[in-house]
Amino acid sequence: MKNQLLGLYTSIYYVDDLARAKKWYMQFLGQAPYFDQPFYVGFNVAGYELGLMPVSDTKRLQKGSVSYWGVRDILSASAELESHGHQLFDPITDVGDGIKVASLLDADENVVGLIENPHFKPGAPK
Repeated sequence: MKNQLLGLYTSIYYVDDLARAKKWYMQFLGQAPYFDQPFYVGFNVAGYELGLMPVSDTKRLQKGSVSYWGVRDILSASAELESHGHQLFDPITDVGDGIKVASLLDADENVVGLIENPHFKPGAPK
């Protein structure tokens, strides 16, 4: 997996009230989101993604966060993980605009995300 990982790209915070969370983060970050939909709000923070997602739109049982590790090819990365006995928690999902995500659970059942984002250039604003 070492050769698959490009770095940490995105952190998603799962929230109960998306409008309230968006307002709070707009004040905290001093900027409006670059992506704003009822199912997801995304902020560009120094070239990295901070996302807000309603917990009710997921199979998660509570609020929390997930960090997404960038990969060039999510199919290849997932196959490599599965060949080592790891199972995906969330299947590979095309979330639009060529961006694909998936996740797995670590040994303590923390969610570890993978993201293939052809538009993302680490350390540079999107």
